[in-house]
Amino acid sequence: MRSSLRLLPIPLAIAAALPALAADRKPDNWGLCPVQDAIPAFTGAQPPAADPAKARAERAGLPTVIEGDSQSGTDQTLEYNGNVTLQQGDKYLHADNLEYNQGDSTYIATGSVQYQDSAMRVVAERLHGNQETESHQLENVKYQLVSRRGNGGAERIEMGGAEGRLTGATYSTCDPEDRHWELRARRIDVDTDEGWGVAHGASIRMGKVPVLYMPWIKFPIDDRRHTGLLYPSISHSGRNGFDWRQPIYLNLAPNYDATLTPRWMSNRGVQLGAQFRYLYPGGKGRLEGTWIPHDDLVERRIDDAALPVGDPNRYDPRNDPLRTDNRGMLRFSGSHNIDSHWQARANLAWISDPRYLEDSGNSLYGVSAARLNSTVGLYGLGHYWSAGVMANSWQSADYTLNEANLPYRRQPRLYFDWEQPFGHWFAAGLHSEAVRFQHDERDGGSRLDLKPYVSMPLQGAAWYITPTMAWRYTGYQLDGGLANSIARSRAATELGIAGSAVTPEQLAPYRDARPTRSLPIGSLDAGLYFDRDTEIKGQHYLHTLEPRLFYLNAPYREQDGLPVFDTRAFTFSWGQLFRDNRYTGPDRQTDANQLTLALSSRLLRQADGHERLAVSLGQIRYFEDSQVTLSTREAPIEQGKSAWVADISYAPTDRWTIGTSYQWNPKYRRDDLASARARYLFPDDGVINLTYRHRRNPSTGNYQLKQADFSFLYPISPNWSVVGRYYYSLLNTATEDPKLLEALAGVQWDSCCLAVRVLARRYVRNREGELNNSIGVEFVLKGLGSAGRDTERVLRRAILGYYRDDLYLVPPSNTTPDPDDDDSDPDMLP
Repeated sequence: MRSSLRLLPIPLAIAAALPALAADRKPDNWGLCPVQDAIPAFTGAQPPAADPAKARAERAGLPTVIEGDSQSGTDQTLEYNGNVTLQQGDKYLHADNLEYNQGDSTYIATGSVQYQDSAMRVVAERLHGNQETESHQLENVKYQLVSRRGNGGAERIEMGGAEGRLTGATYSTCDPEDRHWELRARRIDVDTDEGWGVAHGASIRMGKVPVLYMPWIKFPIDDRRHTGLLYPSISHSGRNGFDWRQPIYLNLAPNYDATLTPRWMSNRGVQLGAQFRYLYPGGKGRLEGTWIPHDDLVERRIDDAALPVGDPNRYDPRNDPLRTDNRGMLRFSGSHNIDSHWQARANLAWISDPRYLEDSGNSLYGVSAARLNSTVGLYGLGHYWSAGVMANSWQSADYTLNEANLPYRRQPRLYFDWEQPFGHWFAAGLHSEAVRFQHDERDGGSRLDLKPYVSMPLQGAAWYITPTMAWRYTGYQLDGGLANSIARSRAATELGIAGSAVTPEQLAPYRDARPTRSLPIGSLDAGLYFDRDTEIKGQHYLHTLEPRLFYLNAPYREQDGLPVFDTRAFTFSWGQLFRDNRYTGPDRQTDANQLTLALSSRLLRQADGHERLAVSLGQIRYFEDSQVTLSTREAPIEQGKSAWVADISYAPTDRWTIGTSYQWNPKYRRDDLASARARYLFPDDGVINLTYRHRRNPSTGNYQLKQADFSFLYPISPNWSVVGRYYYSLLNTATEDPKLLEALAGVQWDSCCLAVRVLARRYVRNREGELNNSIGVEFVLKGLGSAGRDTERVLRRAILGYYRDDLYLVPPSNTTPDPDDDDSDPDMLP
């Protein structure tokens, strides 16, 4: 029996209201959930659409088709009996009986009422309402979300147009027979036009125990932004005590908003935070800041007399009023697209005192950051060129250093880089830069650096050779104080007297306010590529052999009269074998007559490209002494051989990876660097990492770094796992003893809908090397949110591979300020 009738508008309030609070920072893992939904798909209904919004748009103009075993009634009332179905696109309604009054547009559906669309499935005891007034009511309802995991029920659902009410409603992502947690509400009022829901008498239960009660809460039910309260953050630590953050979101306009974050720390006091964001077609920006009117942490530190005092060259917080009162920070980052080639960008940061970063985070970043950099500039990019003009400023973030230790400010810096091919045989380019350097504590100067070059990139299928010829000119205009300082240092060194004893007559020959340096630089980069097919234990591999030569020649130019504005020596590594300068900036250009010999070999599985083995070995042969140095403390490079640089990575299986990096210095017959690493991946989840590394000072042979790091995520069962890390410094010198850097141990329990993590941690929290202890407990109600300390951030930073995808992307740094990759507070600065 067929007829045509507009489909009854079943309310979507259930799908929108209860799980509206379920936006999580990262996707939940539903791998432990049963395959079968709480309400299985209905026979005869279409499969749910992948794009619910698109499905709603497509079905808007479709007719409704009604089928049933029998149809009866009068012109006024239509009655359908036996397996009644109504379908309109992906919408499906089934009932044993349906009665529709055409006079007053009322309807009643009874007996095994089933409803399904692209968002949800519903079963109810009874459905009735009025089509004309758009009022509808379902009784004794159970539902299952389709587009996201979640199910629950309600005693009654009433809908009148855009407004609705759910009475006695529940929601959970757990199975009905195994309710680890559940959200209950006495009543939920919904307005789909405004996008709001209001819950009355709402509570969250874990098992049968209520853990949170909310007598009244207003929340959004769709993706529209609304002014209101966001989820609070609650934690506890030995430094901050009980810590409560309550974000307040302000939806000011479609393209800008703000968030206010009052915060209370029982051991420190009140903090106020704010963030303002804006977005427009040509750019975007973010301004944020925090303010602590009075920080009790500083008073406790002063009382403990934990800081060195009395030395005028060291920072003393007792003389700085910002250390106790009015602590805070400001940060702005923004960009504006001027046209298709040019963009203006700014990244500005300010902190009230040099210990703010250390006191605001729980990671090594706050301890290791020594300064903040603020930059503003105009940057351009074209097909063959890049250019820009910018300026920057520095602020100290280390209380043990004074302003004299800050780098020079660049105010401004202009640069232009160009490289363009000419036919198939030649390429030409230019690196150029003009900078004005300034410092608060000493005079500055200006620098012009020009480096034009031409190359001939020749290559074939298995070879390449690229000769390059460059000319580098660097000229300075030094302020008087800096010119005198450099001249006095040179005179004292050559005359063998103290700098203070140098007379004006002795100083004059060495003083040059306009020093320059100019020299040619020639290089030749050549390589071969050999490969062959090979078979190992029945698997086919591609075996490569890749020899490479790099010759560099640059004559010596005396550079002791040049200042050092922003230049330092590169750390010797594999990449340094193929550079034309061993210094980072133009204040020094190395003289060279040297040849790098390097060899790499790889074993690639042909089935999927997996790299089973990679070996690299290289060394520089110095044909002459290299006399240029950055300072008198740096020893010149003598004729002979550099340290051997070797790196090996071997994967005996798809789960094991073993690697080592090694630098052997033949001159001193010792290693300059050694590191060993091993990683094992468990089949489904879990990882074990083991790393050891040390580095020596190439000149003195003293250890600069000596550390061991062990971390793991071990799955005991699908539900239980343990985590841990032991990060230890083995360095034992006159000024530093072996010490623990970080140790943590924890246990995780995971189920379909609930995860619990308990984590104990001990870590270095300040520059004095003091250790802090903390215990964190986190409950993750999957599909709803989490309560307690955000332990995932700590674990992701500490255990590489805690998120398996991190192994195939850029791993999170131990010192990153990004809140997604680190356990530091949100007010940490870049």
